[in-house]
Formats: sequence, structure tokens, C-alpha cells
Amino acid sequence: MDPRASHDGASFGAVLGAGALVQQVARELRTAVEASLAPYGVTSQQAALLLNAARGQTSPNQLAPLLGTDTAGMTRLLDRMEAKGLVRRTRHPGDRRAVVIEVTEEGKALAPTLAPIFGRATMRLLDGFDEQEVAQLTGLLTRMLRNLRGDG
Repeated sequence: MDPRASHDGASFGAVLGAGALVQQVARELRTAVEASLAPYGVTSQQAALLLNAARGQTSPNQLAPLLGTDTAGMTRLLDRMEAKGLVRRTRHPGDRRAVVIEVTEEGKALAPTLAPIFGRATMRLLDGFDEQEVAQLTGLLTRMLRNLRGDG
């Protein structure tokens, strides 16, 4: 088998082109979201942490993979968020070794402003797509994630 062909016969060039395009779309989406969040003094990762914590997801270990970071990155992220007065770490009531993320009053006031920013960027991204196209795209992207995670 030609190493420049994928398992289903797509050419190496087509596969590389598609991969590059997925990366470019991800970069452009991140740039659009970051620009919209800048006036609020938070990054997309910080906003995602704040939104998840405001919805009750308070374990750093559970949030880290959702935010695309590791334990050390999560610690730095929480340090920055605490410095901004948006969250605070407290001891887990049932496990002295663990911490819980609490959203401060300032964080609670900011959180409702952030979710629509993600929504507007996604609406811009999918402008002109009909419901069937969005469903198809969602299916394809889900399949890509499963492929990368090895459970496809």
C-alpha cells in the first residue's frame, strides 16, 4: 500500500489539506472568540473555566481535560483567575488533599456575559449552513475526535 494514501483511498495531499484546513478554522475561531473576550479581560480558556465552574463543575481534575490543559496548566490558570478575583480555591469538604473551585461574586456577575460570546462566534462560523449541514458537520467532527482518541 502506498504510504501516501489513507486507509480509505484518499490521497495524502487531500488528507494533509483537510487537516490544515481544520487547524486553520480552529485558529480563526479561537482568534474571533479571544478578540470578543478581550474587553472583559479574560481568555477563552479562562472564560470556559468560569462558565463550567458557575454551572457546578468545581473539580480542577475534571475541568482540566475539558479546558485542554494538564495539572500544572490548571494550577497556573487558577492562579490567574484568582488574581483577577473571579474564582477562589477552597478545600474539598470530603477530601483534605483536594480543592474545589468557587466562583466569586465578581465571577458570577461576569459569567452570563461570556456564554453569548461563544454562541455568537459559533453562529458566525456556521453562517449559511442549514440544519442538515450542521448535523453532518457535527457527525464528521465527532468521528474525527473519536479517531484521534483511539475509540473510533
